[in-house]
Amino acid sequence: MRNKYLYLVFFCVTLLIGCEMKQQSKTYQLFVGTYTDGNSEGIYSYSFNPETGELAAKKLAAVLPNPSFLTISPDQKNLYAVQETADFDSLGGGVSAFKINEGLLTLQNSIGTGGAHPCHVTLTGKNQLVASNYTGGNVMIANLKDDGSLSEKHQIINHLNKDSISKPHAHMAKGKGNELFVSDLGLDAVKRYQQKNGQFVASAKPSIDLPKGAGPRHFVFSENDEFLYIINELNSTITLLKRNTENDYDEVETKSTVSKEFKGDSYCADIHLSKDGKFLYGSNRGENTIVIFKVDTDSGKLNLIGREPVRGDWPRNFSIDPTNNFLLVANQKSNNISIFKRNIDTGRLTFLKNEQLPSPVCLQFLN
Repeated sequence: MRNKYLYLVFFCVTLLIGCEMKQQSKTYQLFVGTYTDGNSEGIYSYSFNPETGELAAKKLAAVLPNPSFLTISPDQKNLYAVQETADFDSLGGGVSAFKINEGLLTLQNSIGTGGAHPCHVTLTGKNQLVASNYTGGNVMIANLKDDGSLSEKHQIINHLNKDSISKPHAHMAKGKGNELFVSDLGLDAVKRYQQKNGQFVASAKPSIDLPKGAGPRHFVFSENDEFLYIINELNSTITLLKRNTENDYDEVETKSTVSKEFKGDSYCADIHLSKDGKFLYGSNRGENTIVIFKVDTDSGKLNLIGREPVRGDWPRNFSIDPTNNFLLVANQKSNNISIFKRNIDTGRLTFLKNEQLPSPVCLQFLN
């Protein structure tokens, strides 16, 4: 009986060690969008080790002109990439759909986005894709087919206002419920749309207006959708807004993202909350830092933790890995991806290493 008991203990310990080793050996695939006006050829992929932060097995996943922003479908079966150009067709840039199969990308199809230089792509609602056209100043919403490929059926939302001298620059879109939020850097506003009879129309609260010259670029919602954080490219700030009982958003505070001692030009780019909602990060192009704030989860307010140099030039999109333990930054002008270890208790970043890659812009993990 004693021998049977010892054998059972030995078996359980061996099983636990085996499971732990298997978990430690797990890797995640990272797709990187780039600009191809230099030495890059399109979308690249890496294997990411969540134990060491190492990037390995670099591959050219797809040849594509200026795939500057990527998004992956919730079921992890499809990847979508903009073609940030003005000559995909007579109207401007394009967007491409890829099937993901064992980490490899197979092109399904491409369509025009109805405007020049699409700089962001996202998925929303029931099988719909939204592309934001920066130079075109409009947004294209396309239906997806059952296999994830792009349908020719689409809607164009134009931000051009004939009564305004401001030139629209749609920069990012995100769906929430039956609403679509679109930041427009040129109009200094986040526009709101709701679905009605299969089309997006202006919401009852159609616009979240920011100060003139702010330049809202990207934004992120808290997990409960009570708070909205907008990073403003032109005045290097983050604006916090709180949703009220009338489903409108009231400004709570605005924080600078750059140091008072910094005297050069700087332009914000990307913004992300940690998965637990306790820390907010933003990228500064010019100061070349990631700004770190601690979030008061009750009030949403931000407390500055510090700024971490990116060890590169012109940080664009950055991403927190699926384990929440690392933060990776795409430095466009210095041709490198910088990898940081993230302290989940303090939010602070510790630099680990750089990975060289021409003109990286967007980082998307396959979970």
